[in-house]
Amino acid sequence: MPLKVSLVSADAEIWSGEASLVIAKTVEGEIGFMAGHEPVLAILAEGQVRITETSGTKVIADARDGFVSVEHDEVTIVAGNAALVS
Repeated sequence: MPLKVSLVSADAEIWSGEASLVIAKTVEGEIGFMAGHEPVLAILAEGQVRITETSGTKVIADARDGFVSVEHDEVTIVAGNAALVS
């Protein structure tokens, strides 16, 4: 079962879709999420969010000033500033 992922900045949706893996940099360090992950609410640190789509395509975004929430295979990343790198 894939993750449903939504990455948004203060003024726009940056990326949304299904993924097999999401890695985000938090103030506690990098953390990775796969289907079945326990619920998490963490503060984003400035850095990259790396998303591996179910097709294997990698999406990379710079993000800062926000949080990441994971619950019921849904990953929501809300950043004050975010932009796709690739």
